[in-house]
Amino acid sequence: MFAIVRTGGKQYRVAAGDKIAVEKIEGEAGDTVSLGDVLLAGDGGEVKDAKGLTVSAEIIAQTRGEKVIVFKKRRRHNYRRRNGHRQSLTLLRILAVGEAKKAAPKKEAAPKKEEAPAAEAKAAPAKEAAPKKAAAPKKDAAEKAAPAKKPAAKKAAPKKDA
Repeated sequence: MFAIVRTGGKQYRVAAGDKIAVEKIEGEAGDTVSLGDVLLAGDGGEVKDAKGLTVSAEIIAQTRGEKVIVFKKRRRHNYRRRNGHRQSLTLLRILAVGEAKKAAPKKEAAPKKEEAPAAEAKAAPAKEAAPKKAAAPKKDAAEKAAPAKKPAAKKAAPKKDA
């Protein structure tokens, strides 16, 4: 059985026993991870429903890819930039392609009957004690838009020297 899985923004065709290098996934060597984003599944020439399928894989190693040189140049401007990049990768060994194992539902503890009313009784007086504040009257939009006018200051007449 094979599946097409999406991880790290790329798609991979995998089957049980395959080894693939994907973008870094958190975990140590020997850990088991689950790739849940299955796009397509099939068996031989037959395509199957991919809903609920997961791919389980084991991390072989955390490694780095080959160095890629990034070289920028603008001719006649004496502009040259050289930069290198090594992508962090995770090597995976595909263990199985199959249905997701459903975890057993966890049982929730029922709340104790004695504690719940006591907590409600304590919280109720606190709500009643807080008085409600009256809302301040709102000003009209016209009053807000037009600022108050200041009275014009009188100009002093120039003094005449006799």
